[in-house]
Amino acid sequence: MSKDDLHIVNPIPAPDSNRDPDPFSPDKLRLSQSFADMAKVKKVLTVVPVRKPGQQDFVRVHPNPEYRENFPLIELKDDREEYIVTKDLVPELLNEIVNKTLYLSINRQGTVFFWPVRLPTPDGKDLDWWRSGRDAAQRATQTWVRVKANMNLGAYDIYEAQSGLGDPEWPDLGYWDLIRLAFRDHLITEIDHAVIKRLRGLA
Repeated sequence: MSKDDLHIVNPIPAPDSNRDPDPFSPDKLRLSQSFADMAKVKKVLTVVPVRKPGQQDFVRVHPNPEYRENFPLIELKDDREEYIVTKDLVPELLNEIVNKTLYLSINRQGTVFFWPVRLPTPDGKDLDWWRSGRDAAQRATQTWVRVKANMNLGAYDIYEAQSGLGDPEWPDLGYWDLIRLAFRDHLITEIDHAVIKRLRGLA
């Protein structure tokens, strides 16, 4: 066999030290011993919505009674917004206020929110919508539930998860810290607030 018949395979050239470093360098690929420390990331909660659960969402309500409270609220239905009214303004705004419980809740995607549920009126009026909402919230303290409006029934249908979905991971903030986040731009402390002017046709 002549030298011309030989097929010479050149070895893979070593990385040129003057060029980019070898991307397959063990130091670049090996899992760091400090990976566990790097993985400890804390989610910073900056937004807490105030809304009803989505019709397709399974939700839980915080089981601790300290994570629910009753408030005088003004609801702007067209804007789907809720405003807390400070108690010194309540007598002057009785015709605009509705009383609701704000339940700290969480869905399967981990979104923390306040679920507003109507309370009976001071004169004892209590609709099936409100009662079924309170029932759903109470059930959600123990298990994952889904609520869906039933217009024919005039109340919410309540569905409980049929398999164990595990317990949610609640934020480590206190209830009032979360209220502060949720209502930082939705607190009515003065009678000349823009929302009051709007309701009275002054703006």
